[in-house]
Amino acid sequence: MEIVLVQDHDTLGKAMDVLTVKDGYARNYLIPTGVAVQATEGNKKRVAESKRIADLGEQHKRKQAQERAEKIEQIPCTIPVKVGEEDKLFGSVTAQEIAEFLSKEGFEVEKRQVDLEEPIRQLGVYTVTIKLYRDVSARLKVWVVKEEQQ
Repeated sequence: MEIVLVQDHDTLGKAMDVLTVKDGYARNYLIPTGVAVQATEGNKKRVAESKRIADLGEQHKRKQAQERAEKIEQIPCTIPVKVGEEDKLFGSVTAQEIAEFLSKEGFEVEKRQVDLEEPIRQLGVYTVTIKLYRDVSARLKVWVVKEEQQ
């Protein structure tokens, strides 16, 4: 029996895929649980239209993410930190601090989007990757400098 998946399935595939499965599996499990519908001409057309709309939305989101990435890469990111003897940092610069800096600049970024392999523990210039969308990321230059004492 030919079916159209309504939602993603671990073993069968992604939503909107047209598959051929055994009749009993489709009638007794997939269709009653709402995972799939029978692949009639009307359902196939509906799925094709839904897929086209989803692809347009995907392209729009990717384009927005690329524009945000270009803007983020232009921002000079300077983070002043307290240091002790021999310019040793008290604590470290974390993904949370970088996300807060970006939010002050007008870019809403969650700390989990900031890709730091480990916190920054020394003064210097670092390149940090900000994951904005599936395959779109920005490379932000971060200057970690000594905080001016008053």
